Amino acid sequence: MAMWLTLCGVVVLLAYLLGSFPTGYIVGKLLKGIDIREVGSGSTGATNVLRTLGKGPGAFVLLVDCLKGVLAINLVYVLFNLAPNYNFIPPNLDVQLWQSLLVTLVGLAAILGHSKSIFLGFTGGKSVATSLGILFAMCWQVGLATFGVFALVFAISRIVSLSSISGAIAVSILMVVFQQPLIYILFTIAGGLYVIIRHRSNIERLLAGTEPKIGQKVENESEQTA
Repeated sequence: MAMWLTLCGVVVLLAYLLGSFPTGYIVGKLLKGIDIREVGSGSTGATNVLRTLGKGPGAFVLLVDCLKGVLAINLVYVLFNLAPNYNFIPPNLDVQLWQSLLVTLVGLAAILGHSKSIFLGFTGGKSVATSLGILFAMCWQVGLATFGVFALVFAISRIVSLSSISGAIAVSILMVVFQQPLIYILFTIAGGLYVIIRHRSNIERLLAGTEPKIGQKVENESEQTA
């Protein structure tokens, strides 16, 4: 059992490190020699990269950050596929329950890593793209439907933060609709709340009517990197 718990712990740690990979920061340094945390909203996410560096870099960061979530969840699937060959799984272990639990922990670790990157002094982005990748890996139907909610709200409002918050609210409902395990529903509630909290300053601007639409500039906000 000790070996199994160690392996699970290693997978969770690797998921956090994957989430921590500072895509936006690296792109900013390579393309413009800037610290993306010191411009725009101060976030390392795709939206701030889009506003600061353009559509190409923004799309690249969005894709990589999404893949971080996909890869993190697939670490669990790889573990459970390989473990029986090496007798790592203890006898009488409820494999389905453990897999669901580990997927949840890994998802939370990757989300935390993106927003609190160990490579950036525990700063980062708002974890939206990484969360979407996690959802696609957990249940592609939920991931696709959540992206659909994001896209619909964005098409109407042209405001990324409002679209992200709408997706974060909708995802728990979609998990219920697609009859996912209770632990996944609890994960999306916790993850959705975390994403919304990370958008607290955006919510203040939305209520004040000053949140910029896509293509508009936003002033630096140091609190968003805290």
